[in-house]
Amino acid sequence: MSLWVDKYRPTSLGKLDYHKEQASQLKNLVQRGDFPHLLVYGPSGAGKKTRIMCLLRELYGAGVEKLRIEHQTIVAPSKKKIEINTIASNYHLEVNASDAGNQDRVVIQELIKTVAQSQQIQSSTQRDFKVVLLTEVDRLTKDAQHALRRTMEKHMFTCRLILCTTSTSKVIGPIRSRCLAVRVPLPSSEQVCRVLTAVCKKEGLLLPPDLAQRISQKSGRNLRKALLMYPFSPDQDVPETDWEAYLRETANAIVSQQSPQRLLEVRARLYELLTHCIPADIIMKGLVTELLNNCDGQLKTEVAHMAAYYEHRLQLGSKAIYHLEAFTAKFMATYKKFMEDGLDAIMF
Repeated sequence: MSLWVDKYRPTSLGKLDYHKEQASQLKNLVQRGDFPHLLVYGPSGAGKKTRIMCLLRELYGAGVEKLRIEHQTIVAPSKKKIEINTIASNYHLEVNASDAGNQDRVVIQELIKTVAQSQQIQSSTQRDFKVVLLTEVDRLTKDAQHALRRTMEKHMFTCRLILCTTSTSKVIGPIRSRCLAVRVPLPSSEQVCRVLTAVCKKEGLLLPPDLAQRISQKSGRNLRKALLMYPFSPDQDVPETDWEAYLRETANAIVSQQSPQRLLEVRARLYELLTHCIPADIIMKGLVTELLNNCDGQLKTEVAHMAAYYEHRLQLGSKAIYHLEAFTAKFMATYKKFMEDGLDAIMF
């Protein structure tokens, strides 16, 4: 039994359920022949990867769906061996180079060079280039991004890059200027409901419109998340992930008490989220959202500025827990002062 999100994933640009005008533009891009490097960006669950795979199928045909997992061993100049897994077909290679940590620069250079120097197995595809798909480009180190820029220029004739990321703000300007940017926004609530209804119909299930609407809202219009909820009955409760409930409880603990002991407890909870592979920026965003629900207008502005400052430091630093804890401590101090000042104003 396969998951709905995989079972009903569109396989061609013509079968995409939403943003059809964008799909048509991508198809025209392929037919023009002069295919550029692409920078595909948008929120998680918007359909970036699905569109990229449909685009590759348009370029090379059904052969791109015959995937294999390859275990690559790359030797760095320091003689250190770097192990990394890639997904490949005869026409493209997909890799998340940020998995290599500080050695991502070496991984990018070696993999792209290897792909660019290899010949196409089937000449019937009428393409003179292969494609390297790099995911989570925004998590690459600055050294790796500068190396990527040089590599893009060197192997332009035999290799095209498709870069996939949630945000372009962390991608250096020289890379952005060398790519055609394609933004994939989240589907609208109506589009999510339409996809859910169509999938349920194929499964022989009846999806009440109000339940489809609740699923769309609960998932934040993240189509992948919505399809993983598996709706069955009209009175079904829309489930919430464990980590989201845990994060909300953490925010409530911060608001209920501001003390050194509570800060230690919150630090342990933040560590728990990080060790379960919840990204630090997602934790920060969720924490801020929950905390703002407990603030009035005047305090909201101050907390928003504070969150922006520590989120920026989070991106520049390497130890996420430092910045998450610093934000928590700052919020505790600000919130406690605000509550004490408000109490004093009432008493006097």
